[in-house]
Amino acid sequence: MGKIVNSTFVSVDGVINHMEVWHFAYVDDETEQIALEQLQASESLLMGRETYDAYASVWPERDGAVPDRINSMPKYVASTTLDEAGWNNTTVIKDDLVAEVAALRKRGGDVLMHGFGPVARALIANGLLDVLHLWVHPHFAGVGGPGDMLLSEGNDARLDLIGTRTLRSGVVMLSYRVPSAQDA
Repeated sequence: MGKIVNSTFVSVDGVINHMEVWHFAYVDDETEQIALEQLQASESLLMGRETYDAYASVWPERDGAVPDRINSMPKYVASTTLDEAGWNNTTVIKDDLVAEVAALRKRGGDVLMHGFGPVARALIANGLLDVLHLWVHPHFAGVGGPGDMLLSEGNDARLDLIGTRTLRSGVVMLSYRVPSAQDA
């Protein structure tokens, strides 16, 4: 059985959006290498509609190891409003997100997610998120509202710390195993 692995950038004050304010100054060769390793360890990429729209507008135009991997791998976008995906190798999950992701998990091969929005929240609530990597940036973003925050009402899950890594940039990567309902 494959794992669902989430990898999310977050400012020290909990912001996961508005990355133009706080994230890009911390991108370097080390972060690119870790991102590539995560992509190479994954069979496919799962996204919500907002992440899909952002990625589909930039990654097809880029060159290099990370864009090449993202563009070539199978991708799934969860959306109730998108009928057809224009980005290559992308399948729209339109109906039962939980059932579809459970089926992906059973097929084997890890599925990587970027960002922690409604899709990730639904997966963690239904015991389908296996690993969470939080890339905590040493930066108070000072922007955004409730929908832009990692912390949100309804998130209630125990996490078991499985690793920490301090990057040269000052970003601290916290890695957690998310015990599933079967482990309880």
